Amino acid sequence: MKKREPASIAERMRALAVAAKEAARELSRAPTARKNAALLAAADAVIRRSRGILAANKHDLAAAKKAGQNAAYLDRLALDPKRLEGIAGALREVARLPDPVGEVTASWSRPNGLAIRKVRIPLGVVLMVYEARPNVTTDAAGLCLKSGNAAILRPGSDALHSSLALADAFADGLARAGLPRAAVQVVPTPDREATFALLALDDLIDLAIPRGGPSLIRAVAERSRVPVVKHYQGVCHLFLDQSAPVEKAVAIALNGKVQRPGVCNALECLLVHRGAAAKLLPAVGGALAKAGVELRCDPASLAVLTRAGVKAKAAAPDDFGREFLDLVLAVRVVPNLDGALDHIARYGSLHTEAIVTRDLDSARRFEREVTASAVVVNASTRFNDGGELGLGAEIGISTTKLHAFGPMGLQELTAQKYVVQGEGQVRI
Repeated sequence: MKKREPASIAERMRALAVAAKEAARELSRAPTARKNAALLAAADAVIRRSRGILAANKHDLAAAKKAGQNAAYLDRLALDPKRLEGIAGALREVARLPDPVGEVTASWSRPNGLAIRKVRIPLGVVLMVYEARPNVTTDAAGLCLKSGNAAILRPGSDALHSSLALADAFADGLARAGLPRAAVQVVPTPDREATFALLALDDLIDLAIPRGGPSLIRAVAERSRVPVVKHYQGVCHLFLDQSAPVEKAVAIALNGKVQRPGVCNALECLLVHRGAAAKLLPAVGGALAKAGVELRCDPASLAVLTRAGVKAKAAAPDDFGREFLDLVLAVRVVPNLDGALDHIARYGSLHTEAIVTRDLDSARRFEREVTASAVVVNASTRFNDGGELGLGAEIGISTTKLHAFGPMGLQELTAQKYVVQGEGQVRI
């Protein structure tokens, strides 16, 4: 008798998750060499299949342009030969990283002779839900594979064709290493009900990671029975302290805002110490305006920039605490370091906060008092990235403190279990 195909979306998603669970068991015991072989073969396949991947991406880009998406959105969605080289390079970098599975993170002995170890183990099945970022497909697949986890990848409809093409390339790597294809699966339908069906499968899926806009994060968090680690907004601030050198302040502000304005670690708000505003704002604001950045300013910063002949406009009340993801920047003059800390505490999103200063006490206090997944001193907010921090590719930047905070690399995709070794001891 012919086996009945699953009819409903819920049945199809359950079948997909069951296959992932079975694959996760096999991955959990796969040797490092086999996982690395799969990653390297997948990297080669991405380059070998580049023509088909770029054609699929062209289809997604055309649909996004027709829908009226802005330039920053299109930039996040776009692939080109250089970005495909970067995707392949990230997979090769993950292959070079140490395998976290089986790592002993602590060990000790008890007076009764028991020997205790804490050992890293895979989480199991990881569900990624993301928008307009095709590279997340391979980043998540590679990191999950190396850490022994099966990945279910749920791209938005905007990146579906690109993601399916990348996943097919990744499947080549799995096949060449003799690992199950179900270790990495892209949900093949754009139907939102598929996402909600997967989020109900807490018996099969161990962790959900949403990566995208606020509405996506809220929808996943509100509907999920699976534990969720949020990759929330990147409302990133740069504070120019009174001692900030002008050249350094200009370079760091430009890089944070202009290099890739549509990403989560891009700069969204500039704070300037009142005692240095007259010196710093004309140079920094002028450079930003020249680069095409729209400056939305509080009254104090607007007055300084207007006197200096720098084009700027008054900020709306909701411009502070807003993730623009575009060439738009909120600007505010604050009385001092305390004012900057108060502003960040009120408007920050726990993502990335930076300070430019020559004052060691100010730097140390900023490090100590700011709560964010990354606190950066005298460098760009753009460095809060798994690759830049030496983690290899990242699966996302968690703004949830449990169980991971910041870029989620291999270690953040593991749990730890206790292994207790005895010689016949019984509890009294």
